[in-house]
Amino acid sequence: MNQSKQITDGALLIGVFIVLLLIAMFVPAAILVAIFLLPVPFILYASRYDWKPSLLMFAVAILFTLLFATYLSLPITILVGIAGIMIGSAIHHGLSPYETWGRGAIGFIAGLVLVFLFTQFILQVNLVSALNEMFDESMEMSQDIMGKFGLANQAEDQLALIQEQMSMVMDLIPVGLAFVAIALAFITQWVSYKVMNRLENKQLKFPPFRSLRFPAAIIWVYFVALLFTFVDLDPNGVFYLAVVNIMSLAGLIMTIQGLSFIFFYTNHKKWPKAIPVISVILTLLLPFLFLYFVRILGIIDIGFGLRDRIAQSKK
Repeated sequence: MNQSKQITDGALLIGVFIVLLLIAMFVPAAILVAIFLLPVPFILYASRYDWKPSLLMFAVAILFTLLFATYLSLPITILVGIAGIMIGSAIHHGLSPYETWGRGAIGFIAGLVLVFLFTQFILQVNLVSALNEMFDESMEMSQDIMGKFGLANQAEDQLALIQEQMSMVMDLIPVGLAFVAIALAFITQWVSYKVMNRLENKQLKFPPFRSLRFPAAIIWVYFVALLFTFVDLDPNGVFYLAVVNIMSLAGLIMTIQGLSFIFFYTNHKKWPKAIPVISVILTLLLPFLFLYFVRILGIIDIGFGLRDRIAQSKK
């Protein structure tokens, strides 16, 4: 009976997935919404039956994608399938929402890597080279335009600075993908909670942001990467790129932790709720003034259990 229900649910959810995928393929404007809805069928199935039966559903979804859509849509199925199973399996095992979010982010990262490999080896499109070519073309156009107006000499330093900044951006593509994966996982999980609460009468939700706490091990990752920044590394080497990206990602996590602490402390002191919101806005708009202060708060909070000490002092 249980196996029969698994098959029925799998067939129904695959049908829903294919419909959403076709809508996304033939209505380009819908892709922005569909990317958050497409993982939901996998999340629903994995939350009920765990990851092993979900792999069979995933394989059938890939087959149906090739039959009813095009092979160009296969990366989307792989991306949302892996992430959806990771999130759904975490829900099935009763993990906390933030642990589920972490697993979902890992799933999206794995999916994005596979999409990158698909475009690289199957479609024969090197995304990094394509971005570099676009940048080089835009720089040449800028130089030609400024040369026509007699501003080539004055603009040479500015163009060199822009080129250096774009080179740094290209180096941070991996951490950019990680940030995209984290954002996709959060929104997808939030949408799936809403759907599951409506369909299955559950009460799934994210706890308050002020309760978010990352493991203390992330501090050691951050400081080890920080130490390597003082070593003279080859800017074109793989190790340099790894250090830069790990440093940036760990720094982002420390910043999120710092913002979480501000929300906690504001709630602890019963201060107006506008204060933490303003702190987030200032951190985003004026990072050169507030970013490092917030990051230091995050480091102290994780490393020294700052919020635990504050909570105990109240007692």
